[in-house]
Order: sequence, then C-alpha cells, then structure tokens
Amino acid sequence: MSLAQQEFIGQRVIVAEHSDPSLRGIAGKIVDETRETLFIETESGRKRVTKRNGNFSFDGKNVVGDRIAFRAQDRTRRCA
Repeated sequence: MSLAQQEFIGQRVIVAEHSDPSLRGIAGKIVDETRETLFIETESGRKRVTKRNGNFSFDGKNVVGDRIAFRAQDRTRRCA
C-alpha cells in the first residue's frame, strides 16, 4: 500500500512546498482531513492547509498534494 493510500489522521507532516508561501514549513500532527484540506495541529494552534498545489513530507517521504486531493475513503481506489 502506497503512502497516498494510508490514513493521514494522527501522522506527523511537514508542508515541504506550497503555492501559498505562508504555508511552507508548517509542521505538526494531522488532526482532521477533508477532500481538499488537511488540518494540522502545530505548536501555535490548528492550521488549515489545502492539499492542492502543495507537497507534503511524511517521515521523509514526499507526497504531491494533487495526488491525495480526495476523501480519505476514496484514496485507496484512486491512488493505487
């Protein structure tokens, strides 16, 4: 199973690249997810980050946001 197919809630993540420069470098634990966004709990509070136009690092493994911009239950089929 690829990383894009796994559950993200509870995993630590870093926003490696993003079209919005203010979101780059945000790091923390994913606490919620929608089709288009990740909610990341950081030291300074909860941040909402769009998946599209972003690259995310999960334990050193990079995932392109456009590839995971689906509901969590749909990613298993679509990201295979």
